[in-house]
Amino acid sequence: MAQTKRKRRSKHRGNAAGQVEARGRTGRRPTADEVKKQSRQSARETRMSKPPSWRSAFLKAALMAGLLFFFITIGLFGQNTKPAQGVVLAAFALLFYTPIAYATDSFVYKRYLKRQGQSKG
Repeated sequence: MAQTKRKRRSKHRGNAAGQVEARGRTGRRPTADEVKKQSRQSARETRMSKPPSWRSAFLKAALMAGLLFFFITIGLFGQNTKPAQGVVLAAFALLFYTPIAYATDSFVYKRYLKRQGQSKG
């Protein structure tokens, strides 16, 4: 007897009220690693899809300038440095790092958009 090539279809039966309800998930449950990977990927997608802003660049530059001030005041660059010197250098670094951080964010965002265009198109 010849076999048919058609796939078997699941039956949608209605309930007592006559309404047809969709079946729930029928596959296996995802493992904890798969759930974690999915959440990381979606978090990365939302982070990468935001366009760069001067505010975020300023916050990154402020963090780096703060670290620079910390390293200067604890004496990483010598024991005879004054806190005033650290403040001046940190302020200069803040002014210098902000456009660099914005340019880096812009470059990464444009590259992300280009990759998204290649994968969709």
